[in-house]
Amino acid sequence: AMLLSCSSIKVYTDYDSKVDFKKYKTFAFYKPEIDKAKISDLDKKRILRAIEEEMLLKGFTKSKTPDLLVGIFTKSRDKVNVNQYNNLNMGFGWGWNPWWGGMNNNISVNQYTEGTLFIDFIDKDKKELIWQGVGKGALKLQNREKKEARIKEFVKEIISKFPPGQEK
Repeated sequence: AMLLSCSSIKVYTDYDSKVDFKKYKTFAFYKPEIDKAKISDLDKKRILRAIEEEMLLKGFTKSKTPDLLVGIFTKSRDKVNVNQYNNLNMGFGWGWNPWWGGMNNNISVNQYTEGTLFIDFIDKDKKELIWQGVGKGALKLQNREKKEARIKEFVKEIISKFPPGQEK
């Protein structure tokens, strides 16, 4: 599920360097790819709304006869972080200290799901992938408002890298 937390988002992009991205002005969503995304329909709607909002802010127009098709794909995997902290207890003050020179071992275990959101831009006429943005971050159950805000942040970070050479 695309339930996001407040951890950082890592974004990676790849694109066809032979493509003139300035010729693209309009977009529409690519339903066959979106239908394959293994997330809830509610989260799909949230992601698509966020993509549309970011594309409009960049000056693109949503159209029934688009230059670009936009698709999404998601995946997730469970991760566990185990950290061990050794604290040397020197003991302070007067008198006998039973912990003098002792060692405290603290172990921290953090289990979470890492989610990945792919946003694909496909040339409609050639039916070829021309740009792909990938965002990775920790996923966590949250209330609806926080989830929606996090999805917007995720999408904004990815779309900020499009088109190539115009990153903000």
